[in-house]
Amino acid sequence: MIDLVFKSVIIGALAGAGAAGGAARMYHAPEVQGMGSFRTLGEMNACNGDPISHFSYGLGFIFSSAGDVVGMGALSSNVLHRIVPNWSAAFSVLGFKDGEAYKNPAKMTIMGAIVGAVVVTFLNTLASFVPTTMAQIASNVVSPAATLLLNPVLPVAFWLAALSAGKEHGTYATIFGIIAQFVMENAAPGCILGILIGQSVQDTGLKSKRSISMLLFVSAMFFIIAYFRGLLPF
Repeated sequence: MIDLVFKSVIIGALAGAGAAGGAARMYHAPEVQGMGSFRTLGEMNACNGDPISHFSYGLGFIFSSAGDVVGMGALSSNVLHRIVPNWSAAFSVLGFKDGEAYKNPAKMTIMGAIVGAVVVTFLNTLASFVPTTMAQIASNVVSPAATLLLNPVLPVAFWLAALSAGKEHGTYATIFGIIAQFVMENAAPGCILGILIGQSVQDTGLKSKRSISMLLFVSAMFFIIAYFRGLLPF
């Protein structure tokens, strides 16, 4: 057990620091290269630096992640994509008493190391205490619930948020959400990309180089995915 805790703390701290710091660096792109994903950035933007929102959003995935690690013996992507960045953002804003701390890579790296060490250690030690029979029950019950949360609950939440944000956000989130559902069987990535495109159109106009570049890039990305998944007739 001591060996498990020791390794979990080290791995959790390193991974958490990289995930949280990388998420914060994305706010400074393209001037600074950032390690992260559109999914993480979109979800953090939705919480907008509110500690309660960041914490409650991450808390929603701690139970499904616990079910995954208990039932399947592995950490899901939600740990580093959702729990650690959002909890790090919440504690950074509170700990540093800075409403923009979640955009500060240095502060987020420090808090991410702490949060990552605690979360990974908790999940790993939890799994070690659960009997095999209970792990099978958790896998059969919790994992399907987590799947339902990711699809369709999460895409609908992003789509509703886009509709409330404005006409441009709602329009492009709807268009690319439908395309993403057809191509990837999950509308969430399309809704998030649609929100980003809508914000660009709102800021600089539809005919600006930035908006046209984003539209072309996203369209090409969906085309390539559809091609390699065999959804195109050629």
